Amino acid sequence: MEAQPVDVVVIGAGQAGLSAAYHLRRRGFVPAAAGPHEGAHTGARDGAPDDTTSGAPTFVVLDADDAPGGAWQHRWASLRMATVNGIHELPGAPVPPADPNAAARDVLPAYFADYEERFDLRVRRPVRVGAVRRADADPAGRLVVETAAGAWTTRFVINATGTWRRPFWPRLPGAETFRGRQLHVHDYVSADEFAGERVVIVGAGISAVQLLDEISQVADTFWLTRREVTWDATGFDTAARIAAIAGVGERVRRGEPPGSVISVTGQHRTAWSEAARARGVLVRHPMFSAIEPGGVRMPDGSFERADAILWATGFRADIGHLAPLGLRTTAGGIRVANGRSLDEPRLFLIGYGPSQSTVGANRAGRDAVRAIVAARA
Repeated sequence: MEAQPVDVVVIGAGQAGLSAAYHLRRRGFVPAAAGPHEGAHTGARDGAPDDTTSGAPTFVVLDADDAPGGAWQHRWASLRMATVNGIHELPGAPVPPADPNAAARDVLPAYFADYEERFDLRVRRPVRVGAVRRADADPAGRLVVETAAGAWTTRFVINATGTWRRPFWPRLPGAETFRGRQLHVHDYVSADEFAGERVVIVGAGISAVQLLDEISQVADTFWLTRREVTWDATGFDTAARIAAIAGVGERVRRGEPPGSVISVTGQHRTAWSEAARARGVLVRHPMFSAIEPGGVRMPDGSFERADAILWATGFRADIGHLAPLGLRTTAGGIRVANGRSLDEPRLFLIGYGPSQSTVGANRAGRDAVRAIVAARA
């Protein structure tokens, strides 16, 4: 099957991918016409013209999900608009007013869907990218993006696949012997499933604290983290936060795994953290040393019974499809500066490293498009 040529392929239609697509549109790029091997796409206005005949540069957005909304569509039902962390509007379209008690997984996917249609982004879905590779040895040549739905050749790839599909599970002794239930935040549905149980919650991030607050209302909880939790440390002002995020940028420049931004900025006090504190459940314990059939063994030798272990241990970058490019360093990451691969300048990684936040993803999408426009000049 012959590959379809385009100027830019955007992989992923979450915050970062839609930001990139928006800025491509603003810079005169148009969505590529569907090839003979493709199925339907979403986000096109009824009767939208095939404007690829104008000679304008083209792009295509590929998304692995069945519907718009990025990771938001997979969040648990109890994540409400009043408590959701890190919402930032997509460029050119504010988030519409919403009931604070509405589920984020209902409001935000609808917002993303409207955005795709409003700006005529014509996202192809569900299309999961299997591999990105070089067409030949020419460093100024084309990249090939391979999927089960066909292939595209392109001058540039903007990778915006995020982390949701790669939940991180730490490997600890005895995990396979545990008789209770183990699950990751990725698979969490509701606190109701833990009613009356003893639940060990592992993790220091925002999701861990929110679910600690939620689950502790119906179950006995026990919270553990690998390190002490920093709560808006004294003197950790805006300048210090900027410097900390810059540290994440330096990590990815060196080719180290990016880690999470919150690991260097610390935890913010929130409504749910204060509610948990008021009920006396926001009590951090050191990480256990082993898992046993009926619970966890603590570093001091004591034993904590558990019916379930909830791993709120974060996610890793979903970039396995980039492996054929051979960019991974011995440290385990890809060398990236200002959202662009240092070892493959035809590749941009946005929503990666310091641009993991929603506002950071917006800026990274804009900056990637600026660099592409400059390279084509």
